[in-house]
Amino acid sequence: MALVAGVDFGTQSVRVSIVDSARGPVGTGVAEYPVIRNAADPDFATQSHAAHMDALAAAMRIALGEAGVSGHDILSMAVDTTGSTVIPVDDALQPLDDYYLWCDHRAKDEAALITEVARRERLPAIEYCGGVYSSEWGFAKLLHWLRHNPDKRSRFATALEHCDMVTATLCGVRKPDHVARSVCAMGHKWLWNAELGGLPSEEFLTKVDPLLAGVRAKLGGRYETSDKIAGHLSPEWAERLGLRAGIPIPVGAFDAHWDALGAGVKEGDVVNVVGTSTCIVAVAQDAGCIPGLCGVVRGSVDPAMVGIEAGLSAVGDVFEAIARRAGASVRALAAELDGYRAGQTGLLRLVWDNGDRTVLVNARLGGVTLGWNLTHTPADELFAAIEGTAFHTRIVLERMAEHGTPIARVIQAGGVPQKNPVLNQVYANVMNKPMLVPERPITSLGSALFAFLAAGVFGTIAEAQQALCPPYREVKPDPATHETYERLFAMYRSLYFGLGAPDSAPVAIGEILPALREIAARARG
Repeated sequence: MALVAGVDFGTQSVRVSIVDSARGPVGTGVAEYPVIRNAADPDFATQSHAAHMDALAAAMRIALGEAGVSGHDILSMAVDTTGSTVIPVDDALQPLDDYYLWCDHRAKDEAALITEVARRERLPAIEYCGGVYSSEWGFAKLLHWLRHNPDKRSRFATALEHCDMVTATLCGVRKPDHVARSVCAMGHKWLWNAELGGLPSEEFLTKVDPLLAGVRAKLGGRYETSDKIAGHLSPEWAERLGLRAGIPIPVGAFDAHWDALGAGVKEGDVVNVVGTSTCIVAVAQDAGCIPGLCGVVRGSVDPAMVGIEAGLSAVGDVFEAIARRAGASVRALAAELDGYRAGQTGLLRLVWDNGDRTVLVNARLGGVTLGWNLTHTPADELFAAIEGTAFHTRIVLERMAEHGTPIARVIQAGGVPQKNPVLNQVYANVMNKPMLVPERPITSLGSALFAFLAAGVFGTIAEAQQALCPPYREVKPDPATHETYERLFAMYRSLYFGLGAPDSAPVAIGEILPALREIAARARG
């Protein structure tokens, strides 16, 4: 028996799992922290580093108590976080501001500028992140901060991804050059590519904006995959967490990438990590650039393979917004969906409520719903939104397949598939293939896999997965819905590219609204 702690920082809470090498998870603790919003700016979303760390201490104590074990028995801990969630710090790694949360889109102008200059200068690295730079990513967020905080620029020493900041804090690191930086984070969100010489050149960055002069040199430290040790738990944080000082902590990564490993991903699988947003993750022995995807990075998921990432900017957040406007809960609305049939609402929902992450990479879009009538209910909108997220996911998977990513299995991970069977069935029907749902939650299990590697309990990720990943329940597609969803998907795809791409020709929707009514009437019998 060997025990480790897997830590997962999500958008609204941190989850700590105490995992036994033989029995799997034996104790869990969760602690929440707020997302700081601004009613005057829907793109604003920040979080406090101190609130994150306080929540980690609380969740660890809860998890140890539930597991009924001593913290001194924990051999290692590993940390994953949201991303790109960025914090500027001084030369002692003290925060100069709150984190720019991944879903903070204030940097959309900066992202567009980076894309423009990268294309003009033919920067090779831009092709590895789909050809478009996103407002959700590191350089855009950092440039936005530099532009809007002139009084703090003189104290700026470096910027850190959340996963690297937390790990450095736990290890007692105090100097920027001593930080271990995640290949996962820097490769997918900061244009870092080992084969291209690391980060973009100083010349390129200053062409984007002179404020980025010197930033390349400030993003120093060790760039490592997560099978490497970032450091060891400091006495200060050992006391706060109730653990033993000196235990190893591997280099961190993004939550969805490690969730994919916890879900058992292997080559030929695509994992939909469905939560507040969706992150779509695959691994391959080799892969080329894929237009519109968030990144193709060697070592970012499994250190021995190429990681491929895509996603939707909002899924669970869309469902929550629908319920909030209705004065209800998602659970209550979802309970009304039993028996809903494909297309019966007559609504077609493009879920751009928080912009488009993949494949258009356009933060300026907004949600679109076609087909309203006077009798529609909030439950109808929720069902249409579920269908819309499934259609959008299918567009992403088709783009991946078109560019050589094999898709033999689709795994539904994350919190939403664990509690929303309607979503899993709709996804199976839209994709026309089975959805595999882990039989128990896998959040923070990926962290535990790397903690076991750091402790020397398992020798490879595959060995750890074989021992710890849960089995699946299979949700099969309903053949009766196939024709309906093929018609709806064709309309969705036309609208997706026609309305969402700035340089596209206008979409003729004259046939779509009557078709939606006809499909709905047929579905209602």
